[in-house]
Amino acid sequence: MRAVDTNVVLRVVTRDDPRQAEAADDFVRDGAWVSHVVLAEVAWALDAVYELAPARIADAVAMLLDHESLALQDADVVAAALARFRAHPSVGFADCLILEVARRAGHGPLGTFDRRLAKLPGTTRL
Repeated sequence: MRAVDTNVVLRVVTRDDPRQAEAADDFVRDGAWVSHVVLAEVAWALDAVYELAPARIADAVAMLLDHESLALQDADVVAAALARFRAHPSVGFADCLILEVARRAGHGPLGTFDRRLAKLPGTTRL
């Protein structure tokens, strides 16, 4: 299966460049894999560059989970991270994904200096 980088996924989500969005759609039409790293970068860009609210970022991740042509790495982990992010939007999607990836791998607690992330179960504030 093909894989895609952050910019391709951003074109699929934002549609901000019609030519690139069409090229992205054409590339993923027969299936494409999206890594956790790409998802974290997409969430960061939607926040920092596109200045989307957490609810809109969550909707974008949900759309990617449901996309007929995209296969997200460990989709069940992404879904758990999305649920955690919807419940705690101030934490940020990438941090929720980091926590869920660690849980899935059987590692915990997750050490962090982030006071918001440290409020979630399964973390320890350093």
